[in-house]
Amino acid sequence: MNSPERPLHDYVAEVSERTDIRRGVPLPLGVHASEGGANFALFSRHASRVRLELFDRAHDAVPARAIDLDPARNRTGDVWHVWVQGIQTGQLYAYRVDGPYRPQDGHRFNFRKLLLDPFATAISQRSPWDFGPARGYDPAAPDPDRMPSPVDDAGSMPKCVFIHESFHWHDDLPPRRPWSETVIYETHVRGFTVHPTAGVDHPGTYRGLMEKIPYLKDLGVTAVELMPVHEFNECPLPGSNPQTGAPLRNYWGYDPVAFLAPKAAYSSAGGQGQQTLEFKEMVRALHQAGIEVILDVVFNHTAEGNELGPTLSFRGIDNAIFYMLTPDLRHYRNYAGTGNTINANHPVVRDHILGALRHWVVEMRVDGFRFDLASILGRDGAGRLLASAPLLERIAEDPILRDVKLIAEAWDAAGAYEVGSFSERRWAEWNGRYRDDVRRFWRGDAGMLGLFASRLCGSADIYAQSGKGPEASINFVTCHDGFTLNDLVSYRTKHNEANGEDNRDGTDANFSDACGIEGESTDPAIETMRSRQIRNFLLTLLISRGVPMLLGGDEFRRTQGGNNNAWCQDNETSWVDWQLLERHRELHRFVREMLAFRRAHPVLSREQFYTEAEIQWFGPDGNVPDWFDPSARQLACRIREDAHDSLFLIFNAGSECVDFRVPEAPDDRHWHRVVDTHRPAPEDIASPGTALRLDAPVAYQVAPRTGVVLATRR
Repeated sequence: MNSPERPLHDYVAEVSERTDIRRGVPLPLGVHASEGGANFALFSRHASRVRLELFDRAHDAVPARAIDLDPARNRTGDVWHVWVQGIQTGQLYAYRVDGPYRPQDGHRFNFRKLLLDPFATAISQRSPWDFGPARGYDPAAPDPDRMPSPVDDAGSMPKCVFIHESFHWHDDLPPRRPWSETVIYETHVRGFTVHPTAGVDHPGTYRGLMEKIPYLKDLGVTAVELMPVHEFNECPLPGSNPQTGAPLRNYWGYDPVAFLAPKAAYSSAGGQGQQTLEFKEMVRALHQAGIEVILDVVFNHTAEGNELGPTLSFRGIDNAIFYMLTPDLRHYRNYAGTGNTINANHPVVRDHILGALRHWVVEMRVDGFRFDLASILGRDGAGRLLASAPLLERIAEDPILRDVKLIAEAWDAAGAYEVGSFSERRWAEWNGRYRDDVRRFWRGDAGMLGLFASRLCGSADIYAQSGKGPEASINFVTCHDGFTLNDLVSYRTKHNEANGEDNRDGTDANFSDACGIEGESTDPAIETMRSRQIRNFLLTLLISRGVPMLLGGDEFRRTQGGNNNAWCQDNETSWVDWQLLERHRELHRFVREMLAFRRAHPVLSREQFYTEAEIQWFGPDGNVPDWFDPSARQLACRIREDAHDSLFLIFNAGSECVDFRVPEAPDDRHWHRVVDTHRPAPEDIASPGTALRLDAPVAYQVAPRTGVVLATRR
């Protein structure tokens, strides 16, 4: 006999669990709203005990509620999980994880230490995070591996913040600009607007950057590349500035503690979850202006340092899984030069990194990523470089990430240098060889003609063999790591004394030239030469095939006083001084006009290498240049835009004036001078429609250290 149908609502009510703490589910990892509460899920393979602690205030040392997870009930495989009723947006939480403390086996559990959730999407603001190196270990322990610290410093530990409300994106859509239209502007969220001269209402914050969007749009850039914005420990460093005694701080942010959480200190509205909302507002506003957002992400190491570093998250959750360890398992492989290396090709860690990337794309709507020391992501657990690294392939082929820009810093601190051979076609690369070769050409080094010509054309010698086009080359002359453009022409050597390392830090391979005197100068001749060289670098960058990247502030000669490694200088050394914009208004105009010129001549940015029919090279006499003459420092090329119009580019890196033979223009066309970096502003570059017509020139005299652009027009 058939039983009568049971109404679904009654059936659900009859079988549903009613307790305020339930078993929960293992996926997704992190915290997610569910049925009037939230599900918490944490991976730890080797833990014996996990406790979830809920807090009312960020500075509380004692939780409002502590929930011990039953290994039999609240664990599925390697994932610990629990559902808690009534969890609302703004809830603070953290974990304690217990297990063996056996460094010889790679395990460093310490139940006394409060731990951040690796999948936390916001971290409460605690500035500074001054834990010192012994957080997690007993500094008095005689054992070289240190014993677990008996100190419980939960009151000084930041807490994770739960957020689940749906943000109103209005009609936001990603700009999805092709590489051929992309111009990247690299900057630091805090440093861009924290200087008193920035003229913003919310200095040093996401909102402060929003206030500068009209400036960025007017300049003509199409993407901002933000130095690390994921939560990091900016606490004072052990040393101080030997010149001033001021404390040094982790300013750049290449020291992450939470891969999914935007930096709380960059929020103008507060650090209890407001940072996530303000970041989204910033992305939405940039998109409305047609500007993409690229994040500089650090998945190669964390702020937990070496075996004597602080225990903040990964080390206390499952050290043996998350980090690359040496054969003795007591120490950390150090391919990032920071004390530890993330075990990026372990399947669990790969999933974690992919989860973080998807979060930034889906929830935060960013448009791309620049991967710091990306070669590390291609190393296996023993540190060997893999021919086809699983993580790199998964990132490139992930369906959620298919439309985002992927940029690799294709080297690491352990000797890997993969520019031109980094992974598959989906990956673009910071072209460090472009930087060096362009610097050396304009410095006047011998034997640079061929290399300079190749960089101008998209670096086919580097990328063609691997099947990539010029769009794989992120071209730059300067970036955050090294001299600014002003300092590149003002200093022969680095001046990093303020970093407290006796000037040993930072690269010595700057390929720079002080133009006659080291440092600042009031000599008009020196300043004229420096100004011209800066224009030469910018001209070269913005007429080269590939994707140009400007360092923020270079367009008005931002200086770091010769410091080429200002990672610890959270002060006027690093901050953008907007007074320089007025002082160097003509340089700013030059950059803006050059960006407009690049847009008006798409032949310069096509995503293919030049063919022989498109480009022709000349020496000053109009014949093919002698590519192997080490004394040659002059070069020209004709680029055919279509059947009628051409560009004629001339470069003189020598110390003497040179007459260049100019090709004949078609009968109905005339050559016009668009750029001559030797000429004083505003004659150095012509606005559209104002270029000076040259009456049937046979030759054009090019001054020393000068770049020229001629264009045919009716």
